[in-house]
Amino acid sequence: MIDESLAALSDTLFSVSVGLYSLAAATFCAELAFGRSRQPRELVAAGGPALPPAGASAVTPAAEPEGARRLGLVAMVLTGLGAVTHAGVLVARGMATDRLPWGNMYEFATAVVLVAVVAYLVLAVRAPALRHIGVFLLAPVVLSMVLIGLFLYAEAGPLVAALRSSWLAIHVSTATIGFGIFFVSGIASILYLVRTRRDALVAAGASTGAPAAPSLLDRLPTAAALDRTAHRTAVFGFPIWTFAVIAGAIWAESAWGRFWGWDPKETWAFIAWIVYAAYLHARTTAGWRGRPSAWINIVGLAVMIFNLLFVNLVSTGLHSYGGV
Repeated sequence: MIDESLAALSDTLFSVSVGLYSLAAATFCAELAFGRSRQPRELVAAGGPALPPAGASAVTPAAEPEGARRLGLVAMVLTGLGAVTHAGVLVARGMATDRLPWGNMYEFATAVVLVAVVAYLVLAVRAPALRHIGVFLLAPVVLSMVLIGLFLYAEAGPLVAALRSSWLAIHVSTATIGFGIFFVSGIASILYLVRTRRDALVAAGASTGAPAAPSLLDRLPTAAALDRTAHRTAVFGFPIWTFAVIAGAIWAESAWGRFWGWDPKETWAFIAWIVYAAYLHARTTAGWRGRPSAWINIVGLAVMIFNLLFVNLVSTGLHSYGGV
């Protein structure tokens, strides 16, 4: 029996979450605009070093104006409120259906995005400089939420027979957490590539006496901080994803009588595991650190997104029962 009032509340909270995340993203944009660093020109005018020390970022974020700092704090509060209402979407959906709220693509994707937002909030609280990646994370979050609501929405209902197992709480929960953490790791790697490109332009301008014009990108954390964030989140998410793959194999043996059958979902989950294992190995291998390893991490995120959408929307297989 479905509680229609709670199901309607879940849908309303979904819209509220999108609104709060959108406001937070706009406020983060304002923070970057009002806190834009003019450090590259100031360094040259003051006779500062033309090139950064070896291994250092070409641009170090300047002291943040008070007004920009307040905007950043407001954006963080809005993001936190969005995460609360976002969690309410799943709680209300679960109460309405009397089951775990990740029994279809709409619910699973919604939960993945929530994990990504919570992971960002934890990182930003622990390392305040990472607050400046907020707009670059919330922009894809808002886009994802809009696309989920438009194309993946499913009415609240009971689980299909194939998902009525205690393994749902183990396998799908860990897959959700792993995916959400990899989402943040991939965004950090993208920003790392953007930041290293910006640093190269600033260093080139300083060496020729024609400093690069100030940019909003100067407010990003240093390339080293972004690379470290991408690596640490991947390190945290990899064993969780590994456990999710193993738990899925055990569930497959219980449901279908075999641990592994190269079903499309299984195959791409394994490919994602290999890519992230390669990324973590590359981060410790001379010649693959920095930009090459960042590209591997981005490929890993692309594989995860492909795995989420391909099986249910394109391919057919034993996992094509979650519905949209």
